Amino acid sequence: MTVLILGLVVFLGAHSMRIVADDWRTAQRKRLGENAWKGIYSVVSLAGFGLIVWGFGLARQQHVVLWVPPTAMRHVAALLTLIAFVLLAAAYVPRNAIKSRLHHPMVLSVKTWALAHLLANGTLADLLLFGAFLAWAVACFIAAKKRDRAAGTQYPAGTAGATAATVAVGAVVWALFAFWLHGLLFGVRPFA
Repeated sequence: MTVLILGLVVFLGAHSMRIVADDWRTAQRKRLGENAWKGIYSVVSLAGFGLIVWGFGLARQQHVVLWVPPTAMRHVAALLTLIAFVLLAAAYVPRNAIKSRLHHPMVLSVKTWALAHLLANGTLADLLLFGAFLAWAVACFIAAKKRDRAAGTQYPAGTAGATAATVAVGAVVWALFAFWLHGLLFGVRPFA
């Protein structure tokens, strides 16, 4: 569990600068330059992500069961992950109504993804991984909304075509991931 916790601290710590030290982050970006800051941030993030992947693999071998979720939670998780993939697509498809309305669909995607996995899994490793991401996403969303209010940020209205494309892209990527990639990458087939 130590490697997993270290990875979470490094990865989520790097991604928490705007939550806990936005002024410091801005000063460092200015002092180091945009490219140097992005380079350091990327290296730290990749190191943290690598530790999370390695640590989660190690932690899953210990298999400490905290609770056994009802079978129905797998179906709830499937629906929530579909929503998470649509929200993820909304972060990238320009001028969609989902981003226009929710403002921070990437963070909402992480929240939905983490909640789905917490509902469907009951081991200590799952609680640490998905619980940490859920807590981070909640804090990140609150901080982002606060920054938006302070800056008076306005989001452009979405179009029906962009919104339909967002839903379609999210659903297709979800299907590819749920029916093929999840099993290939993580050894767990959600619909097997």
